[in-house]
Amino acid sequence: MTELRHAISGTPPRPIRSPIDKIALLAAPGLLYLAVLYAIPLLLLLLQSFRSEDGGITLDAYTSFFAESYNLEVLLRTLRVAFLTTLLSLAIAYPTAIAMNRAKGVWLTVFLVAMVLPMSLGVVVKAFAWSILFRSNGALNQTMEFIGLIDAPIRMLFTETALVVGAANVFLPFMVLPIYAVLRQQDEALQHAAASLGAGPIFRFFNVSLPLTLPGIVAGAAFVFSMSISMYVIPSLIVGETQQTLPMLIARSFLYLRNEQLGSTISAILLIIAIVVVLSSSFLAARLGAKE
Repeated sequence: MTELRHAISGTPPRPIRSPIDKIALLAAPGLLYLAVLYAIPLLLLLLQSFRSEDGGITLDAYTSFFAESYNLEVLLRTLRVAFLTTLLSLAIAYPTAIAMNRAKGVWLTVFLVAMVLPMSLGVVVKAFAWSILFRSNGALNQTMEFIGLIDAPIRMLFTETALVVGAANVFLPFMVLPIYAVLRQQDEALQHAAASLGAGPIFRFFNVSLPLTLPGIVAGAAFVFSMSISMYVIPSLIVGETQQTLPMLIARSFLYLRNEQLGSTISAILLIIAIVVVLSSSFLAARLGAKE
């Protein structure tokens, strides 16, 4: 009857949609894997931070954490290091992505290999290499002494500056590749059109190139910032115990203090920061995509 009614009225019949998309079922194994090995342990970890000694629910662990000035100092240091690492990575990555976009043939292959190959190395290897480089008798101090920039070795290791530089080097590909991907999608005719209308290079950069690359910048910044606030190996090897970060406090709580509630509380705070970063970056990316 339905097909006859559509034939008489001349309107095509509506396709019958299944309540469950069969293609979406392909994601079921991955979702199950994440639920069993990530979501459930994470939920148990969060519940541990709210558990009191008598088995009830309490916020005492959070109030105690924020009541100590040392914990607030570590939190601010973690955020500052993550922000400076993201800023330094962006300053290096943006011109690198532009050079990669303009490179052709062999040079493009060289750029891609230079970005991807370091990602195959372990973080321990790269962080330890930077710790050797920043030593008083390291190559950096010896080079500056040789060219006359300094008269005696200066203290670089165990400083926040060394941590930011080392972390930016490790996370640089995660900033370069999203910006490069956005640049590859741009139409070169836009630059030529702006130039034909009398726009100079600086005007074209701030009014044409930069706005179009903002989605890549937001994605790269979200990657680098999220990894910077959660890094543990790099600070352990470059600054040690002198300038602790939140992940180092988590490790100390679980491994040395045997205080699972404190470690769970700091982990929950770190998770909240990561969620805020991801949601904010997704919102900005959606807004920027809508403007395009």
